[in-house]
Amino acid sequence: MANRNKSKKILLLYILIGIAFAIFLGVMLFSAVKPRHTPSLYAKESSKAGRGSIISADGFHIATTKKLYKAVVNTRYIDPQKKELFVELFSIYSGIGTKEIKKRLSKRKGVVVLSYHIPQIQAQYLKKLARELRRFKVFMELKNPKTGYRSVHGLSIIESGESREYPYGNLLTPIIGYPHKMEEDGYTHISGVKGLEKKFDGDLCARQDGSSRGKRDVNSYIILNKESFTKAKIAGLDIKLTIPVALQIKMEKMLDEMKAELEAKQVMLAVMNSTNGEILTMASSNRYLPKSIKRSDYPSLNSGMIEYSFEPGSVIKPITFSLLLDKGLVNPYDLVNGHNGRFKIGRKVITDEHKFDWLSAENVIVHSSNVGIAQLAQKLSGYEFNQGLKKFGFSQKSTPDLIYEKVGSIPSSKRLENEIYKATCSYGYGMRANLMQLMRAYSAFNNNGNMVYPKIIKSFIDEFSQEKFTEDEEQVQAIKSSTALRMKKILVKTVNKGTGVKAITEGLEVGGKTGTAHIVEKGRYVHKYNTAFVGFANDKKSKYTIGVVVIQPKKSHFAAQTSVPIFKKAVDIMVEDGYLKPSL
Repeated sequence: MANRNKSKKILLLYILIGIAFAIFLGVMLFSAVKPRHTPSLYAKESSKAGRGSIISADGFHIATTKKLYKAVVNTRYIDPQKKELFVELFSIYSGIGTKEIKKRLSKRKGVVVLSYHIPQIQAQYLKKLARELRRFKVFMELKNPKTGYRSVHGLSIIESGESREYPYGNLLTPIIGYPHKMEEDGYTHISGVKGLEKKFDGDLCARQDGSSRGKRDVNSYIILNKESFTKAKIAGLDIKLTIPVALQIKMEKMLDEMKAELEAKQVMLAVMNSTNGEILTMASSNRYLPKSIKRSDYPSLNSGMIEYSFEPGSVIKPITFSLLLDKGLVNPYDLVNGHNGRFKIGRKVITDEHKFDWLSAENVIVHSSNVGIAQLAQKLSGYEFNQGLKKFGFSQKSTPDLIYEKVGSIPSSKRLENEIYKATCSYGYGMRANLMQLMRAYSAFNNNGNMVYPKIIKSFIDEFSQEKFTEDEEQVQAIKSSTALRMKKILVKTVNKGTGVKAITEGLEVGGKTGTAHIVEKGRYVHKYNTAFVGFANDKKSKYTIGVVVIQPKKSHFAAQTSVPIFKKAVDIMVEDGYLKPSL
């Protein structure tokens, strides 16, 4: 009986041991297959590539991009005993006042954004601060009630977007243009809206964001070895202009002064190399700050150089005359009846500011006779006149480097068969053009009859500082070389003895033509005017085409008293800065 009880006890003991062992195996098996919250062996990092810069010819960054970061903290993890320390240190590193930081921290518990606009350099210092705050246990380790795991969430500095910066304020606007912001996955991107920012948006935009992935070390940094993967970030291309900042600043300042003096609505000036089309200056008195555009700036957002088309007036007379010369329809020494400043064609009476009885054909240009050019233009057929204006680039785009150009208009061949339309178009009425079209047309007189395309972009520069220069557009022969040479002499005579005498600069070859035109409002010509002076200034080595337009000056409506003095001041600045060297 005793042995049987003993056997039962031994059996029960084995059963208990077996059950315990089975439980042990079950626990071990469950532990083995249960998902565990273990730190990842791998780390991943990403970095956003930036938008390219716009750089002046003399190497200054006119438009550039800076990265923005935001500072985020979880208030639950801040040790109450060290909250003041956190506030004081973050204030020192961020530049935000302690009162403002406390205000933001008190708004809510949990995740709080302390700043959305932290510059890149400041962000680097704040990242160092975040590590130091962890080291000094400013942030507590808390248990997550859902997962049961303990963790620390400190200060995080996160890349949040990019901001377009214009270090020189309103310089060269609206040629540069302006951008707008776009949100994509919580990141602020920049996109061009007007000007060069829009025209070359695809070139300026970042081409590839960077990323890295690989095994991490104890500090969560990626171990760079053959097993890691890195994709380099490729920023947008930098664009280098043909325009130097130093000269542009002087020209804009001069235009600001002249706008005020003439009480004009706007003053525009362009200077172009006559042999290759490179723009040296493209200035306007009406500019704006791209980052703080006001309602009053709206009219200035369009580039008047190409987006303001107007009836050019008498600056078209040399174009008309050159077409006659080129076809052998007129001799510069032919005599033209001035009809004492008053001549009737059909039902229209054409008048001159100055009265002439007889004058030579070339003096029709020198003294700007409407009566004279109206009679000479009748020698052209409507087709010849229309095609000639087209050959000079009117009603066509003037430059590939600017966007939203208003190409203006010219009368049709059929309309130009009418003697009245032919007459008025000969001195710049009944057609529309912009300043860049006039610049391009006049370059033919200073370049052996060949027109150049205005060129603003010198080159594109990639992330390796490799520069790819833009090719010059093919020149177009508008008139024969002999015709251009003769016209050049006539335009020099116009400055020396005619309407452009205020443009004379000793030691330089200066030529050009004035133009004054009524403005049309509600289908009628009113007593408001635009004035223009387009011509050239040359020394022994350099040739420049220069154009000036003054929109609605109140002080005087004569180009000789408005546009010509501005031309002269521009030439003086170019001499002062060494772009032109007068021969003594």
